[in-house]
Amino acid sequence: MSKIIYHVVQHDGGWAYKLGEVFSETFPSHEAALGAAKRAAAEQQLGGSTTAIQWEDASGKWHEELSRGDDRPEADVEDDS
Repeated sequence: MSKIIYHVVQHDGGWAYKLGEVFSETFPSHEAALGAAKRAAAEQQLGGSTTAIQWEDASGKWHEELSRGDDRPEADVEDDS
């Protein structure tokens, strides 16, 4: 099982959480961003149905694959403030 970590950081005049280099929307308070990050982490771990997905890679090429509904990462939140 893979693990992902959401980081709570100051961003764009407020607070946000980010995964890798991708930021969430900006929240007015640290507490709001931390709560949103915790909700995102919890939802990321929920299983679902096996389904076909399409995604675009960094070079602009589209891929299609089968995503298992039970193949969810472990998700955590780190507060970088």
